[in-house]
Amino acid sequence: MEIFEGWPLPAAIAVLFVIVLLRAGGTYALGRGSRAGVKRLLERRGRMAPQLARAEAVIERFGSPVVALSFLTVGFQTAVNLAAGVLRMPLVKYIPALVVGGAMWATIYGVLGLATVNAIVQAAAQNPTAAILSVLGIAALLALLEFATRRARAFAASHTDATEPRLPEASDAGQAE
Repeated sequence: MEIFEGWPLPAAIAVLFVIVLLRAGGTYALGRGSRAGVKRLLERRGRMAPQLARAEAVIERFGSPVVALSFLTVGFQTAVNLAAGVLRMPLVKYIPALVVGGAMWATIYGVLGLATVNAIVQAAAQNPTAAILSVLGIAALLALLEFATRRARAFAASHTDATEPRLPEASDAGQAE
């Protein structure tokens, strides 16, 4: 990250914090302002977008902590912030979760992300082959993690559908067993 080269770490983290507040807060505002349109669009397709539907369900169940913890994920945080807006999560609950989650994200990205980029840049200057192999190794690890996550979700979904218990209907009460 050349943009932060030579910056003190606290200043870089502060800038990242402002960026994440604007990005996530904007996504929330977009969801809040377009609630009806988003719902109509997804209903026309005949199904909810899977990530948004999952994010809505988790937010409805657990609330603000989900928003804060979503900043520790990749790809899910945007869906959570959009879903929080679509669900019109009260600002009294959303803003503290945004601040906590944004602070975690900025700190982690500032410390680990910038340190990783700087280490790769320094390694590339000393040994370009090792740097390329490191980047490829990280990419392979991320691809493997994504593959394993998708397989686990597919496995869980197939077993949830097959083993989900059926509750008796009111009309079943008088029938003989």
